[in-house]
Amino acid sequence: MASSQLVLIVSLLLALAVPLITAYDKVPTKSVEKTDQVVVEGMVYCQSCDNYGSWSLSKAKPIAGAKVSVICKNYKKRVSFYKAFKTDETGYLFAELDGFKMGHSYLDHPLHSCRVKLVDSPLENCDVFTNVNYGITGARLRFLDKTLKRSNYEAVIYAAGPFAFRPAHCPPKTEY
Repeated sequence: MASSQLVLIVSLLLALAVPLITAYDKVPTKSVEKTDQVVVEGMVYCQSCDNYGSWSLSKAKPIAGAKVSVICKNYKKRVSFYKAFKTDETGYLFAELDGFKMGHSYLDHPLHSCRVKLVDSPLENCDVFTNVNYGITGARLRFLDKTLKRSNYEAVIYAAGPFAFRPAHCPPKTEY
């Protein structure tokens, strides 16, 4: 085979390969929407009468079905997000802030703009609000470097609390 024939064959093969490679690059891929989520987690307890008047949660018991609210205000101090959430059967709160938006990347960031407050206890014998970890006035969020990543889901998890309700009637403390 002459060298001119070999050059011709290689040129033809390259001419055929380039359109195939270009066509392969343009194959539409199925896009997977990724969900980015802001999440608040925490615990809600019934504070023991032994610790009435303090922030101590020793001997406290978790409250299933307790309600807390997450309130976020933008840099103009206008409410930009509000929703109440319930704790699970272990008193744990995992609140996905669906619809939360930041207008300003720093000033509207959840660490600056959101507060968590107690709303309601389902326990009749433990339904008095306490300000443990600012449950009445509004607890700031804390970032503890916790994220949850899946193939099409990523959540940044902020912590709040723990919070507590207390019984309405505690026996008086006796001092020895």
